[in-house]
Amino acid sequence: MQEILREIGMIARALDSISNMEFKEYDLTKGQYLYLVRICEHPGIIQEKLAEMIKVDRTTASRAVGKLEQNGFIEKREDERNRKIKKLFPTSKGEQVYPFIKKENDHSNRVALNGFSGEEAAVFFQLLQKARKNVEVDWESVKKGNKRIY
Repeated sequence: MQEILREIGMIARALDSISNMEFKEYDLTKGQYLYLVRICEHPGIIQEKLAEMIKVDRTTASRAVGKLEQNGFIEKREDERNRKIKKLFPTSKGEQVYPFIKKENDHSNRVALNGFSGEEAAVFFQLLQKARKNVEVDWESVKKGNKRIY
């Protein structure tokens, strides 16, 4: 069983490394593209929801969002009803880069699923979602300061 998670980890690290190299020319590094994609797909998202969506802690999300804002890919806007809430929106620069990121993601999906039948790809996707949901339970618990029992 442990080999499954190792395989998933190797795939994730390889694809992340490729993306970081390919997006370097756009000044997107260290996974910042993940945040930009989610902000482009969910304009007006708040940082806490973004962190939850990507499965990172608030500090990591804050650092990435700050860099994206500093480099002109996104902007923070105050919520009309509650000024404490800052919503995240892509700038025109962010929107211009998004199609390239999406194209790279689609290509990576095709490469990863090469040789899979449509049915195999669908089952694989369902199984990965099931595994993610299982892990999310522990992630939520640990995020709240709890320890896992091994």
